[in-house]
Amino acid sequence: MEARWRDIDFLLQRPGKLVSDGFEPGPEVCSAAQCVCLVIGSSLSLQLREFLRDFKILVIGAGGLGCEMLKDLALSGFGNIDVIDMDTIDVSNLNRQFLFRMHDVGKPKAQVAAEKIMQRIKGVTVTPHYGRIEDKDIEFYREFQLIVLGLDSLEARSYINSIACSFLEYNEDGELDMSTIKPMVDGGTEGFKGHARVILPGFTPCFHCTLWLFPPQVTYPLCTLAETPRSPAHCIEYVHLIQWGQDREGESFNPDNPEHMTWMYEQALKRAEQFNISGVTYSLTQGVVKNIIPAIASTNAIVSAICSLEALKLATMCSKGLDNYMMYSGTQGVYTHTVSYEKDSSCMVCSPGVPVEVDSSITLQEFIDMLLLDARFKDKLSKPSVSFQGTNLYMQAPPVLEEMTRPNLQSSLLSLMGSKGVLNVNDRKLAGVLRVQVAFRNVPTPMAV
Repeated sequence: MEARWRDIDFLLQRPGKLVSDGFEPGPEVCSAAQCVCLVIGSSLSLQLREFLRDFKILVIGAGGLGCEMLKDLALSGFGNIDVIDMDTIDVSNLNRQFLFRMHDVGKPKAQVAAEKIMQRIKGVTVTPHYGRIEDKDIEFYREFQLIVLGLDSLEARSYINSIACSFLEYNEDGELDMSTIKPMVDGGTEGFKGHARVILPGFTPCFHCTLWLFPPQVTYPLCTLAETPRSPAHCIEYVHLIQWGQDREGESFNPDNPEHMTWMYEQALKRAEQFNISGVTYSLTQGVVKNIIPAIASTNAIVSAICSLEALKLATMCSKGLDNYMMYSGTQGVYTHTVSYEKDSSCMVCSPGVPVEVDSSITLQEFIDMLLLDARFKDKLSKPSVSFQGTNLYMQAPPVLEEMTRPNLQSSLLSLMGSKGVLNVNDRKLAGVLRVQVAFRNVPTPMAV
């Protein structure tokens, strides 16, 4: 059993110039416990292995990348892992999601993955959660010291990013309380390409700061599809978007129906022959219609290894961490590139507050109405509740609190706040808290006594 920990022990007990500031090699975890990146209450007398064994880590996603992450984290010494996933196992998963077998088809991924990891790696506890990430309340995420993302959805990443950023606390001067940082390690793959990134909300760029990194989904002009198709994808999309509605009017297309997909493939093949286009296959038809990008097992393994190593660095400070984004490409050889992206100081998710300047005479009701009309908050607010320094200025629910705070709506915002400051805005459309940094103009000058 000791041989199992040889490489981990080497990392955790060696000195050198590659370690992070404050790291002290050896069995004690003082430096790790004091790290600003962690919010922990572990005893300083715990040895490093015991520290990792009790370290609470959440893995989100138990698919191709998630399976690899669970295995790598468990083998790296993390012994208290939770995993959440809303999907069940499909036959198409078995070629790359190695924890699953044919007899597991139809079962929840999180439950099966947890069972397989605990069977294969002794001493680790993996707690599964079968369901949507939105179904867990914010306190569920608060209890973890590190969150590792193995997701394939921008929406899911944005949601978890908002949750982590909602834990941030700033003082009146906009300075971040470092103990409120909830570290995240995010991995993603797309064919032979992948990325890994370390997110320390409020300190490094959050996911929302760098949304521009993700290209928009490919779309095709209808005129090209209908008149001058030039690729197999054009032929498939024509049948999908135009011909299906014409030939099978009133029938909804189901991409998981084999008969529907076969018809789609046959019609796309006929159209391709009309325009002398080759390359239409059944698998390509599935990929175009379902927007599927082939998953490569080796890409998942490489990205997972990077993410797991970064998680170990964050937990122990045994080496300097990734700063802060790494891309991988295996299309032609092996290529990696690390970029240190800048935090967006005006980010509405992780910044001390979105700046809003208002007249000193504005009432709370007028301020709420103004937020609902602000283009920056479009589709993000519906019935906002507002608080200031722990005091509820106006609550939309429950009815008792709404009635208690309703008189504040006609009061001036300046009288309620006293001076400029940061308001916390909550809304059912928001995953976390929206911070609004309010500044007043035309403030009356106090009269001399």
